[in-house]
Amino acid sequence: MRDYRWLEEYCLNRFGSRQALEARLPIARPAEELRALSDDRYLSNIALRVFRAGLKHSVVDARWPAFEEVFFGFDPHKVVLMSAEHIERLMQDKRLIRHLAKLRSVPRNAQMVLDLNREYGSMGNLIADWPGEDIVGLWRLLAKRGNQLGGLSVPRFLRMVGKDTFVTTGDVLTALTGMGVLDRPTATSQRDLATVQKAFNQLADESGRSMGQLSAMLAFTVNH
Repeated sequence: MRDYRWLEEYCLNRFGSRQALEARLPIARPAEELRALSDDRYLSNIALRVFRAGLKHSVVDARWPAFEEVFFGFDPHKVVLMSAEHIERLMQDKRLIRHLAKLRSVPRNAQMVLDLNREYGSMGNLIADWPGEDIVGLWRLLAKRGNQLGGLSVPRFLRMVGKDTFVTTGDVLTALTGMGVLDRPTATSQRDLATVQKAFNQLADESGRSMGQLSAMLAFTVNH
């Protein structure tokens, strides 16, 4: 596996200066901010991620105020009480994106948020305290217990709320393959994800950088 020095040199050459590179790298929220974010905001972001999947983000975002209204500000205690009949009636609301499976996911994910609240004190506590060196473990937990959270939905949701994570996009996987971490640019099995996690942990130890920054830097090494 190529080391961090190679990755940094490549990115510096691409952008011309350290200042230009740093301006392109994401900054995660500190743990205290993640902990302070309320459960309704976590549920709203989960739902937003679910509806963005496969759709143009600007279209979903433009309709989101209506979603906030019909789902009671995404208060999980209220949303979890919404009946199947109530959800089906929302299919008649032209302000919304009328996708029944995704609409049904909202109260189901509200139940997940409430369950995690009881187990960890709040969704924020869970996300803030989860160690970066096992971020794929958090992906696995949320995907298993949530609804419509397969694929890259969990890491993208975590990015939305500011939790430090890498994302196994095609560019990142291609870069890891080129660095000798993977045999092919896919990471669908738990074994593959463990290999990717190990590589990110090594790069983080070498550089002191966040997972999100390393993820972006790896993506920059793929030509477009």
